[in-house]
Amino acid sequence: MAPTAPTETPARTRMSSPRKIALLAGALYLTTFLASIPAVFLLDPVLNDPSYIVGPGQDTRVLLGGLLDIVNALACIGTAVVLFPVVRRQSEALALGFVAARILEAAIIFVGVMSLLAVVTLRQDLGGTAGADAGSLIAVGAALVAVRDWSFLFGPGLAVANALLLGTLMYRSRLVPRVIPLMGLVGAPLLLASNTATMFGINDQFSLLSLVALPGIFFWELSLGVYLVVKGFRPSPLTEAPSVGSGSGSGDMRALAR
Repeated sequence: MAPTAPTETPARTRMSSPRKIALLAGALYLTTFLASIPAVFLLDPVLNDPSYIVGPGQDTRVLLGGLLDIVNALACIGTAVVLFPVVRRQSEALALGFVAARILEAAIIFVGVMSLLAVVTLRQDLGGTAGADAGSLIAVGAALVAVRDWSFLFGPGLAVANALLLGTLMYRSRLVPRVIPLMGLVGAPLLLASNTATMFGINDQFSLLSLVALPGIFFWELSLGVYLVVKGFRPSPLTEAPSVGSGSGSGDMRALAR
């Protein structure tokens, strides 16, 4: 009986590790939706009221929205870190690019959050002061909101890079049905065109073009998260190799890249 236990335990570990990775990655993708969508509504007062910084304010609501955006940023990084040990076996260069893009996206989101929290701080410290110059405060608040607006364009706008990098990895490896990454690969150029037009003032951030460009990226990430949680990875040499969770053995799998 003694030889039986050592042989069963590693096999069980190899089978369960890819499923756990898929489950965690999918949960993190869904977390980005659960955090970012409510945050947009919670942050509405400070984003759309030019006089927020000198008014009564809804600071608790704004702070909660900022917290959710921070959760979103951390979950973004988590998706890349968790998936890296698996997708690096398809292409280490693309996998590293995906991690870097996710970290940069999170950093830009943090910049936007801090700019709005600065508005809250100024409102609390100076907005109620009798000698405060309301016009100057409103101008400063508008500038900080403008920083957040640009961060909202460039941060989530990096979904273009994420879709191209991770979409290519998923499409080639067939870890999920190809229709899922295909949505991202098709939606990425549309979103890039929309964001570029917005940057040069040709397109509004919430225009018809933006509404046409967003669904591909939106449903790519949503369907990826749901599929990984419900189904996990499809059978693949990338997940059958030992020590998937350790990140080792990538050199032996480079021949799998196409």
